[in-house]
Order: sequence, then structure tokens, then C-alpha cells
Amino acid sequence: MMSPARRNVLKSALTTVCAATMGTLATRGATAPPPREIEIVARRFSFAPNEIPLQVNERVVLIIRSLDFVHGFNVPDLHLRADLVPGKVTRIELRPREAGTLDFLCDNFCGDGHEGMHGRFVVSE
Repeated sequence: MMSPARRNVLKSALTTVCAATMGTLATRGATAPPPREIEIVARRFSFAPNEIPLQVNERVVLIIRSLDFVHGFNVPDLHLRADLVPGKVTRIELRPREAGTLDFLCDNFCGDGHEGMHGRFVVSE
């Protein structure tokens, strides 16, 4: 038979091991929240919305649809670019690293008014 003192030591050790294991499992099982999804519609000669607020280090997925033409979506400061094909959803993931303004624009000529087809992300802390 085990002495009460030894039983308390063993019980304390098991409690510590179990607590450490549960903490490790909880950390491994923890997942980051899913990225925020932002829908954007492209059509001659605009993006809607054309001003989008973001937070520094916020994970974002842009869900972009073109209604009428193969527009381009270009964010020069992030080196992101995609063609927006009508009838197809284009998904672009981004995570701004610093506060400021990031411009985006259509870079496929889509007719008179093309030069006005742009927008911006306003990133704040």
C-alpha cells in the first residue's frame, strides 16, 4: 500500500502533467478566426465598393465579380493582380502590414471612362 505522502506527491505530479497536456492540446486546437470576406463588383467603369476600410494585419479575402467585361484588378503596392472574368468569382487573399492607403485599379482597357475605374483600401491601426 502507498503512503499518504507519496500518494499526494503522485497526485500532484499527475495533475501537473494533465494540466500541461491540456494546455498544449488547447493551443494546438486553437485556430485563427477565418478571414473577413469582402465582396466587390466590377463593371464599366467602377468598382463597388470603391473605398474599403481595413485594419493592419487583418486577414481579408476579396470576392470579386465582373458583370460585363474582363476587367483587371491591380493593387500595385502589394504586387497583386488578377483578371476578372464575367461569370467567374475571383478570390484574392491579402493582409495589410501597415497603415495607409492602398490604391487598386482596372488595368484592362474597358472603354471611355476606364481611367476612372479605381478604388482604395484605407488601412488603419
